[in-house]
Amino acid sequence: MTAPGPTLQEHTATYVFAVCAHIDHHALATLPGLGGNSPVRPLSLGALTAVVQHVEAARFSEDAWRERLSDQGELERCARAHHHVVSAVAARGATVPLPLATLYRSDERARQGLRQDAERFHTVLRRIEGRVEWGVKVYAAPPPRPAAAQTPAPSSSPSSSSSSSSAGAGRGRPSSGDGRAYLDRKRGIQKRREQQHDEALRAAETVDTAMRTVAAASRHLRTHVQEPLEPRRTQVLNAAYLVDEKRYDDVARTVRALRRSTGMDIEMSGPWVPYSFVGEV
Repeated sequence: MTAPGPTLQEHTATYVFAVCAHIDHHALATLPGLGGNSPVRPLSLGALTAVVQHVEAARFSEDAWRERLSDQGELERCARAHHHVVSAVAARGATVPLPLATLYRSDERARQGLRQDAERFHTVLRRIEGRVEWGVKVYAAPPPRPAAAQTPAPSSSPSSSSSSSSAGAGRGRPSSGDGRAYLDRKRGIQKRREQQHDEALRAAETVDTAMRTVAAASRHLRTHVQEPLEPRRTQVLNAAYLVDEKRYDDVARTVRALRRSTGMDIEMSGPWVPYSFVGEV
């Protein structure tokens, strides 16, 4: 008698993209998800619905994910596929996106784990219902380059033979007056930079205050380190704002006015699924 082979559940894991109040399976039918032969589908959690997909357990093990993290191209592919599903679900109603690589050994394990967070999911869904996330980044312009120090031209007047020896000995050595002037210039440059940075921070605060008047909630995110090949500028604000979907015109109008009034380089992006506001209760 032939021994039974491994079941489907032994070969697969349940990957969870998001949690929402309800979504019909027809709305998910065309989504490829992370690929493979299994469809993206709803998984009932009672009053809530998870959006899931069966994936090959071996390809999504801890070791396999560690490999993906070291492969930028593969990691980006998975992140885009995850976001594509989340965005499609969010287009039909409030959606709580789950982190990349949220996996359970089976559908039943997923139900058990997600139901434990049901109260939090309900709270977040109520908060983000009818709202989207807008990102605003503010950059300070680079400080002006200091003018190159002018080297005084050597004197053209003839020197006596008796003094030429001593003049030659001192040639190339800056006087104490030159040294003080150099230090004063350095201090002045540093002071101007500090003043400009303080002004940029005050302008960023003005931007944040104005944006919060059109937002239901806001979050300050970590400012990004400048990339070596980017133009020299300093990010002084990186913030996310949770805004009613119908207030797009208010957001755009506010950002335009802030660009004019502050003179700052302000980038606006969105609307996004409110990723920045689903981890708080």
